[in-house]
Amino acid sequence: MCGIVGIMDLREMRTVDQELLCRMNEIQTHRGPDGSGLELRPGVGLAHRRLAIIDLSSGRQPLASADGKVVVTYNGEIYNFQSLRRELEKLGHTFQTHCDTEVIVYAWKAWGPQCVDRFRGMFAFALWDEDRQSLFLARDRLGIKPLYYAEMGDGWFACASELKGLQQHPALPREIDPRALEEYFAFGYVPDPRTIYRRVHKLAPGHRLLIERGKPWRPERYWDVRFEPDSRIGEEEGRRMLIEGLREAVDVRLVSDVPLGAFLSGGVDSSAVVAMMAGLMDEPVDACSISFGDPAFNEVDFAREVAHRYGARHRVQEVDPDDFSLVDELAGLYDEPYADSSALPTYRVCELARREVTVALSGDGGDENLAGYRRYRWHAYEEKMRSLLPASLRRPLFGTLGRLYPKLDWAPKVLRAKSTFESLGRDSLEGYFHSVSVMGDGIRRCLYSEDFHSRLQGYHAIEVFRAHQANAPDHPLSQVQYLDLKTYLPGDILTKVDRASMAHSLEVRVPILDHPLVEWMATLPPEFKLKGREGKYIFKKSLEPYLPESVLYRPKMGFAVPLASWFRGPLKSRVREALLGERMLDSGWFDPGFLHTMVDQHQKGLRDYSAPIWSLLMFESFLRRN
Repeated sequence: MCGIVGIMDLREMRTVDQELLCRMNEIQTHRGPDGSGLELRPGVGLAHRRLAIIDLSSGRQPLASADGKVVVTYNGEIYNFQSLRRELEKLGHTFQTHCDTEVIVYAWKAWGPQCVDRFRGMFAFALWDEDRQSLFLARDRLGIKPLYYAEMGDGWFACASELKGLQQHPALPREIDPRALEEYFAFGYVPDPRTIYRRVHKLAPGHRLLIERGKPWRPERYWDVRFEPDSRIGEEEGRRMLIEGLREAVDVRLVSDVPLGAFLSGGVDSSAVVAMMAGLMDEPVDACSISFGDPAFNEVDFAREVAHRYGARHRVQEVDPDDFSLVDELAGLYDEPYADSSALPTYRVCELARREVTVALSGDGGDENLAGYRRYRWHAYEEKMRSLLPASLRRPLFGTLGRLYPKLDWAPKVLRAKSTFESLGRDSLEGYFHSVSVMGDGIRRCLYSEDFHSRLQGYHAIEVFRAHQANAPDHPLSQVQYLDLKTYLPGDILTKVDRASMAHSLEVRVPILDHPLVEWMATLPPEFKLKGREGKYIFKKSLEPYLPESVLYRPKMGFAVPLASWFRGPLKSRVREALLGERMLDSGWFDPGFLHTMVDQHQKGLRDYSAPIWSLLMFESFLRRN
């Protein structure tokens, strides 16, 4: 994969500072250690860091058209570039390389901004057109590849693959956005298109941006997924088509001029990808897994079972459950506050994979597209409960129960009803927001200072969901799947994997997020995805000939990090120093009394505040670095 940078003078045609462009580029060397390039024109500069995957001998970037009028810096893979190349050659375009980058240049010449509609893959790019005096930015449909941009106060525009690239610019506006903070403490990440800085943005997934000097500009959506169930699809046909679609999505992602392998967690999605790879490759699949000491979270035996079935070359690395050595590095890796603690083991599995391969296929996207998360099952249950009582009765009844029922973190699950009562007292959207929040409304109200509350001016992070609700489907399950595809998937999952993999110069390809497959899966009836208590029902049924029952029909697991015990043990002092130190207490954003209460109650074992403490710890690390 690669790192990109672009600078444009929005007012005139001033000379780009070459030294600045180099700094912005070189800070992203981890994204592309195989080479770098710069392209300077009057009023614009593009830069690139290359991780060579296809056409190793050429394909250097920035890459210009034969006439020099169009130049692009690009991060990603266009999997259908060969068919597009043939189509463009028929239109009279002549190619000098065998890489997909050149296809972008001539696709722009042929089709303009609509060229992205024809690309199948993961991408983020910046393209300069000399004749039009325009800079064109685009990001892939699902948000696999990142792209940040900002308008500087001195009339310059800049973009980069990572925020750290923009942070090299001395004119970058660094005012922290109070709304971004509210969203971060609710979700554990800052959702697209916002960033932690008020005047810096992410180009949202499925969006493009055309900037022509002297004209107004704004991002434009070019793609969306439509959940429109096709009643003509029967279950048996759906199973067959699902396997065909997955196999084809895997097949197009096997093109590589460097070693290629797969992540194998032992879960359904990664196991399915490995099964498809094994049927398509002449050589054994190179699969890697990490294991944990705690058997409650250890999936490695299931991974070994799949690897043995398909004769994969399987490498396993055991991760020390007390491997907290990366805590300080995460803020530098993610640039803005990011609070998914599974970033730690994800970093380790990418580190393991990179020892043998340069490209790895992952199983990300299965849960969002095929309803695999447990929270979908709970949401469906709560929706049934909500339908039994009108809101006029349900809200006061369950709202009161939620307020009065004690928070019993230490009790058996059957007695931990507070969260359920609180959720049932809300409407559907509020209930789902409550279920995904890393800090509930009550904690955030207590955490924020009076001054910060006033700066928010009543803003609530649920507005992120409300903004997407207008385009979301009506069916309760499809609606929350859509919300996750727009928020959690790009903001958390794909961000986590991109930064962790790029830290090791590893390209990760995501076949389940192949956009034609995503569009088709959206047409499956909801009952094919969640049937009773079984999530990913049709996917599991379709995989029965390929995977053992022990893999398909077992409780879902995930990367577990023992935060609660860390914060009472080896990181106890670190937590107190960070959360109760001058940097946090003097920021003016937090209530000092509640910070003390949170830390004291957690470390005495009275409450489990591990998720809020981790979020605050990551925010303090961000403040310390910025």
